[in-house]
Amino acid sequence: MIDKLTSYFCRGSFVAAVLLLFVAVLEWLLRLFGYTLNWLHYRPGRLLELAGILVLFVIVLILRQIRETLKK
Repeated sequence: MIDKLTSYFCRGSFVAAVLLLFVAVLEWLLRLFGYTLNWLHYRPGRLLELAGILVLFVIVLILRQIRETLKK
């Protein structure tokens, strides 16, 4: 049961990180031309930081799953 929840959490976090990366790149490109996304309260660099933290967390969880599998 906990393995399924961890797997779902990893997948959701990875999708969220990819979406944050996409929005950060889009915002960066828009700022080059003088536009911005009004609903966005963070700068593109901060969004990349958040995406990196999420990906790092996903990597840690996947490595933990690998370790548990190898212990069996």
